[in-house]
Amino acid sequence: MDNLDISWLFELAINPGRFEDFKALMADTIEATQSEVDSLNYGWTISDDHQVCHVYERYRDSAAVMMHLESFGANFAVRLMEAVTPARLVAYGTPSPQVKDALAGLSPVYMAPLGVFRR
Repeated sequence: MDNLDISWLFELAINPGRFEDFKALMADTIEATQSEVDSLNYGWTISDDHQVCHVYERYRDSAAVMMHLESFGANFAVRLMEAVTPARLVAYGTPSPQVKDALAGLSPVYMAPLGVFRR
């Protein structure tokens, strides 16, 4: 199971009055991430009341995660933190120590593979 991709579910609380800013940021990040060939999934979903967003991300490997995090940090992190309050990050797979260090500020919960079926 060592070659599994890395994924996570990131839950964000939208800060009051920031939903429109948040939507613009989301569109910009999706456009930028589409060019990352090892970014396999990148989806944002919103609650009915527009107060909670879940971001599902999946990457081919830890190197792809690091490439994304470096780009995201340089281009979008400040805007994101102005628009939201991170609530929870649950990561799946076997991320490298470098990825774990990069995500440490978000206090992620890591879920290690136990049984997997993939196509």
